[in-house]
Amino acid sequence: MKKFANFKMLALVSLSSIVLVASVAFAQTAPTTQGDQDKARGEWRGRGGRGEGGEGDHRGGFGGGGMFAKLNLTDAQKASMKQIRESFGERTKSLREQLRAKRQELHQANDGGTFNEALTTQNLTESAGLQAKLMGEEFKLRQEMLAVLTPEQKTQLDQMRAQFKSEHGNFKGGRGERREAPKQ
Repeated sequence: MKKFANFKMLALVSLSSIVLVASVAFAQTAPTTQGDQDKARGEWRGRGGRGEGGEGDHRGGFGGGGMFAKLNLTDAQKASMKQIRESFGERTKSLREQLRAKRQELHQANDGGTFNEALTTQNLTESAGLQAKLMGEEFKLRQEMLAVLTPEQKTQLDQMRAQFKSEHGNFKGGRGERREAPKQ
């Protein structure tokens, strides 16, 4: 009888450890967020996923998707928007490449386990200047695209933005910093 009890205990412990190890292994491989799930399915289209601001752009900005897709643009307007986006991509390609290089320099400078404050500060200062130039180009892009719209489309766009803000809150500050709670 004691042998049988020991056997049951051993079997229970073995089974528990197998379940524990399997669940940990599964948790490490399973996507944890919606973005991870999209990436796992090959559907992730971040900023410029199909080219800067292309149809894969899910931000709803001036990329041809999102709110602009709901404005019933004419073929001429669509062609004009596409030309504006392509021009923006060409104008900003050098800036984006420089920013990417600065990020790589920053990571490489601090990879050895030592922190180089002077180099880091210089790199971040240069990156901030490049980001400011890129932001200026983005504002220019916005104005160029708004100029293509009719007054009625601009009004419709303003209404869609107001509705989005009322449903989702105000996302001032960027990158997840929500200043107001969403209204429900």
